[in-house]
Amino acid sequence: MIGTLKRGLLAGWHTTWALGKVIFPITLVVTILKHSPVLDWVIRWIEPLMHVLGLSGNAAIPLVLGNFLNLYAAIGAILTFDFTVKEVFILAVMLSFSHNLLIESTVASRVGVKIWIVVTVRLGLAVVSAFFINLFWQGGSELAKYGFISMNEEAVTGVGGIFLDGLEKAAIGVGQLALIVFPLMIFIQILKDIKWLDVFSNWMAPVTRMLGMEKNTSTTLAAGLLFGLAYGAGVMIQAAKEDNVSKKDLTLAFIFLVACHAVVEDTLIFIPLGIPVLPLLFIRLIVAILLTMLIAAIWNRYELKLRKEATNDV
Repeated sequence: MIGTLKRGLLAGWHTTWALGKVIFPITLVVTILKHSPVLDWVIRWIEPLMHVLGLSGNAAIPLVLGNFLNLYAAIGAILTFDFTVKEVFILAVMLSFSHNLLIESTVASRVGVKIWIVVTVRLGLAVVSAFFINLFWQGGSELAKYGFISMNEEAVTGVGGIFLDGLEKAAIGVGQLALIVFPLMIFIQILKDIKWLDVFSNWMAPVTRMLGMEKNTSTTLAAGLLFGLAYGAGVMIQAAKEDNVSKKDLTLAFIFLVACHAVVEDTLIFIPLGIPVLPLLFIRLIVAILLTMLIAAIWNRYELKLRKEATNDV
């Protein structure tokens, strides 16, 4: 048991250090940018797109904050405007697909998936889903009724204050990561040592096979589904190394997870906004499954074509 604990703590330290080097500087920079004209410029740049997606110009604010920061910042912004139920639902779907973009995309690169793939898939799903929801849903014109939720932050002024605020948020971000990663890695190590992960992989085998992946991808999928891309990355990094997950399966897993990760937290967090959350959950699951299966099928056909060409050359 002591050996298991030591291995889990060591894995937790390595993971926290690897991800902390990403999360700390990005959080610091984004927090400083929040107090600069940069975000306002980005908001003005994407504002014309809002009307195509069935949103008012003000919707650009939560979208930018959600993608640069996180869902909580986006929800805080939503609460300051009178959006319709349809607008809030569209925002919730878009932000579910695309939020915390800088950190989570950079984390993906640590696992071995190219950043441009993650960013393209997440932004593409957000825009396409919003377009079709706006096109086919004719209801939701009444104003959204927000539940009681407090998102107030103290005002920060001055260069020194802004920098200290950035340092504080970056430190808190890494601290929260450590609080989740250390016990999680210990728990995973225990499951490995008592061979329960092998059983879990067998249970998940039909699911991973349906998505075009080998069963050794199951731990990576479960971590992302439950804990999200950032917090689940610790398990993903370790699983990718120890379970010999192929580059193809790792990419497919991340394509699935960029559409559908942290499904419990990211769904429940929208309840106070007065929108139907079950359709939000189903949209993410269905899109993730169909997209992953489609890309897996295309990938398999491409590999088959390469093998046939190699055989003909011989």
